[in-house]
Amino acid sequence: MLKGKYYGRDFLKLLDYTPDEIMELSDIAAALKKLKKNNAVTDILRGKNIALIFEKTSTRTRCSFEVAAHDLGMGTTYLDPQGSQIGKKESIADTARVLAGMYDGIEYRGYGQEIVEELAKYAKVPVFNGLTNEFHPTQMLADLLTIREHLGRVKGVKLAYFGDARYNTANSLMILGAKTGMDVFLCSKAEYFPEEELVSTARQIAAEQGGSITLTEDTGEAAKGADVIYTDVWVSMGEPDDIWNKRLSDLSPYQVNMDIMKQADDNALFMHCLPAFHDQGTGIGRQIFEKYGMAELEVTDEVFESRYSVVFDEAENRMHTIKAVIAAAICTPEQLAHLMDEAGRYPDNKMASSPDLSEYVTNVRTLA
Repeated sequence: MLKGKYYGRDFLKLLDYTPDEIMELSDIAAALKKLKKNNAVTDILRGKNIALIFEKTSTRTRCSFEVAAHDLGMGTTYLDPQGSQIGKKESIADTARVLAGMYDGIEYRGYGQEIVEELAKYAKVPVFNGLTNEFHPTQMLADLLTIREHLGRVKGVKLAYFGDARYNTANSLMILGAKTGMDVFLCSKAEYFPEEELVSTARQIAAEQGGSITLTEDTGEAAKGADVIYTDVWVSMGEPDDIWNKRLSDLSPYQVNMDIMKQADDNALFMHCLPAFHDQGTGIGRQIFEKYGMAELEVTDEVFESRYSVVFDEAENRMHTIKAVIAAAICTPEQLAHLMDEAGRYPDNKMASSPDLSEYVTNVRTLA
């Protein structure tokens, strides 16, 4: 039975959602993925439009929002760093009110969390966080769906993150794990640990949900028996080139390689939000090799291309989960019930913990 109310609601960070609501959004994504795989038409939001503000460019986030919106019948307007006056010639508050008069939803991908929070404060339509410096909630829903599909469970899963744990991906994994009862290990040098206030919050939530949060510098402790090994790039978008030397020196011991994977569970998953510097197939990768002699950074190519790796399933799931967030917030309860009813006509996905769609159809009308 649906427990959450999503219609008209912002999606800014997982801290704003209950554990049941996070799992329900994953359930809705699984149903929409089923429809997509069966070539079902889902353009139930024809005549609706969404503005996509990208102060930081992206492949997966932009494509996911555009395809998701198109599948739902929506129009999109992409505003790149040169395409809007937000925060330059026009205040965030004014931008929110202008766009809310023209669009049915607003996505923001950029810098401080306070920006997307202010957009949401002044916009009268749902606002979606595509990434900020502090949080990456749409990535977390994709990660959750991927874990459920491949492991068939979430509670009690040991997830070990290696690398710089101070920013959006590690912050959000910590909250996701806490909300869903995982045992999360963040492994790095202590100076790369998350802010203590957020760690404290995550630990309180984890205790309530039967999970745990561990910060450690010991790679063996983090990797031992892990169900999921996760990493991210060592330098975040927008950071200056001159920090590379220190970052490579500090984080090289936390590279995900086969030695790490062999300490994990034999059926462990390797996950990465992408892009990844696992070879010299990128301009930046070649520059790093020429300057520092490192052909692989946060993950080796051997691991990236191994049987453990589910990174491309994870990337695809960005679209399905973003579609779920848009549909839940902008569809009326009756429209969402129709989508769930349609999904129930097809065989289940491989996800072991997929929802009982008949129950969705019965109860989804209570959302609003």
